[in-house]
Amino acid sequence: MALQMTLKQQRACTRASSRQPFRAAAPAVRPRRCAVRVQATAAPNDLNNGLGFQTMRDGVKVAANETLLTPRFYTTDFAEMEELFSKEINPNLDMDELNACLQEFRNDYNKCHFVRNETFKTAADKVTGATRKIFIEFLERSCTAEFSGFLLYKELARRLKTSSPEVAEMFLLMSRDEARHAGFLNKALSDFNLALDLGFLTKNRTYTYFKPKFIIYATFLSEKIGYWRYITIYRHLQRNPDNQLYPLFEYFENWCQDENRHGDFLAACLKARPELLNTWEAKLWSKFFCLSVYVTMYLNDHQRTAFYEALGLTTRQFNQHVIIETNKSTERLFPVVPDVEDPAFFQLLNEMVDVNSKLVALDADTNTPAFLKVLMKLPLQERLASQLIRILFCKEKHCGSVDVAGSAAAQQLAF
Repeated sequence: MALQMTLKQQRACTRASSRQPFRAAAPAVRPRRCAVRVQATAAPNDLNNGLGFQTMRDGVKVAANETLLTPRFYTTDFAEMEELFSKEINPNLDMDELNACLQEFRNDYNKCHFVRNETFKTAADKVTGATRKIFIEFLERSCTAEFSGFLLYKELARRLKTSSPEVAEMFLLMSRDEARHAGFLNKALSDFNLALDLGFLTKNRTYTYFKPKFIIYATFLSEKIGYWRYITIYRHLQRNPDNQLYPLFEYFENWCQDENRHGDFLAACLKARPELLNTWEAKLWSKFFCLSVYVTMYLNDHQRTAFYEALGLTTRQFNQHVIIETNKSTERLFPVVPDVEDPAFFQLLNEMVDVNSKLVALDADTNTPAFLKVLMKLPLQERLASQLIRILFCKEKHCGSVDVAGSAAAQQLAF
């Protein structure tokens, strides 16, 4: 989705873009545009031969198979979501913090940030072999996740326009940010001579249904963990510029601030409806969604260790840092979070990685008959299921926002 701009705004963006990393001198006859289209195309190239990617047509990649660990598209009960934020139904809805978030979104700090230059394609052509394959997979997963957010937020904006226009505008502006991210990533894929047909994905991807409150819990965590992933990679590469294989990562510092602002808005949504934070059900769901997001990321990233090693990162250290920092951010809001700094927590996660790695290896084994694979998987699946149950009962921390009556933080403040 391209952002429509006036000529004056385009010129302002062109001036601002001169301060961007890896920025080459702009052509004298054509000003740069701030926006990047969500749809991208690319030409075939021998660099991708033998990497195992299938194409729908020249330069357009067949999307990766959907699994439990791949980014998903979401839908919800939009009528119920309208009720959550309707001013007519909830005349005492606290809009102060929500309106402060709205002003932040209107400022559009990254309007001129996503400006490409010639170094992208040059850098991509230097990434070859196995490293090229994992870069393409990273870009596809990231693009799919951002595009999923765009679709959900845009539909929420459309459905809430009448019942809660301020909240609708905030979802619309978040969809604007996610569209920029998805477009920037899909254009990066085209540097590697592939791209996703996002229109095709919209129509053919499986949509997962979540209740409205679950959507808010999950997207809040997704935005906050996205912030810590991006800023951690950015800071690491600033300290280790020799591992900066592709200029995309130079954009992560400003980019992750979009994720942080989105998370702050979703936190304000939860605080505007305190029953989502101060009941016994809220405590159960808070811990459950934290664990779901942390476990999914941990297992997913350990399947792709080669990507983090290519950037000079240690996968286990990176994941544990991101989870600990995300949990610190989350405990300022959620009534209960897992105690991720308890040594037993990551010990159990590491055991799950070992079991999951064996399952992945079995799936990749082409020499073992299918029926035998099923039998060999059973004890591993049973062990993984038992570990998931154990982690649900891991040590927890009672916390929460001081703005929410009944939270552990508010009760401590009373003394």
